[in-house]
Amino acid sequence: MARAVLALAAILALVASSCPAVSLAHRQKRQPPILARGLSLDFYRQSCPRAESIVRDFIKDAVRKDIGLAAGLLRLHFHDCFVQGCDASVLLVGSATGPQDQMGEQRAPPNLRLRPSAIRAISDIRDRLERECRGAVVSCSDILALAARDSVVVSGGPDYEVPLGRRDSPRFATMQDVIAGLPAPSSTVPALLAVLNKINLDATDLVAISGAHTVGLSPCSSFEDRLYPRQDPNMNPPFAARLRQICPAKGVNRSTVLDVSTPNAFDNRYYVNLVNREGLFVSDQDLFTNPATRPIVTRFARSQREFFEQYGVSVAKMGQINVLTGSRGQVRRNCSVRNPGTV
Repeated sequence: MARAVLALAAILALVASSCPAVSLAHRQKRQPPILARGLSLDFYRQSCPRAESIVRDFIKDAVRKDIGLAAGLLRLHFHDCFVQGCDASVLLVGSATGPQDQMGEQRAPPNLRLRPSAIRAISDIRDRLERECRGAVVSCSDILALAARDSVVVSGGPDYEVPLGRRDSPRFATMQDVIAGLPAPSSTVPALLAVLNKINLDATDLVAISGAHTVGLSPCSSFEDRLYPRQDPNMNPPFAARLRQICPAKGVNRSTVLDVSTPNAFDNRYYVNLVNREGLFVSDQDLFTNPATRPIVTRFARSQREFFEQYGVSVAKMGQINVLTGSRGQVRRNCSVRNPGTV
């Protein structure tokens, strides 16, 4: 059985590696199937026509200097959207001594490892846009969505349309909101779907957006229970042995890449790894173990084109979760602080 799985993985790897490279300049963007009320694909056409190009130019330069920033910006967007919606509330800096509902999302355990450089990058982009557009025009939540898309593109992934027109929330989410909204790495498919179904994402969306784990790092603490005291039977033994070299015991403060094949490239190798039982988290590997999601994983492992197409659709859906538009919310002058006078 193990040999059969490894053989299948080898075939899938060959198919994936044979996909022709697509020039960034020739990728066609796919419009999301529906737009939330108040969003549009040309929202800043009059007020800030160069908004998207300013964000992309910044990301290209910043990721060239720090390849890890791409994964950091992706994670920031995801962690924002899954907690009270895509409203840039994750960027708000709370009070260390105030009431819990004023402490801010960054102090919640799932967010303690958000990259400070990613948060600074959003602030730097915000400053550039303010200079270009003469005032607070582009919301921090739109900047997050654009920066996440452009991080994918500069890492070799698909280009896709980003609906714009979100406004920023003046409200902090609570610690409980964060913990409830961000499934743990130990979550199985039923638990993941229970969270996603509440925000109108389905099994295909789950598998597609999980593909963002093709870039980035993870601490040992997020997967060490799969190694100690006993190895998870769904983990490839040679893969587990490599992980034990990096994390020789519980509690070791080290990190490793999420995608052992191409850690800095946004591609479909993440799914080939799952077929080969080399998913780092339970929440990754169970996508292949569970019969409800296994066919989707297999399809994306065979075809990078299909993964790229679905990723653009699914992440655009995710980017419209509970958005604030029109007169709701605010456009923050400082992404980390609510506007003066906010109650």
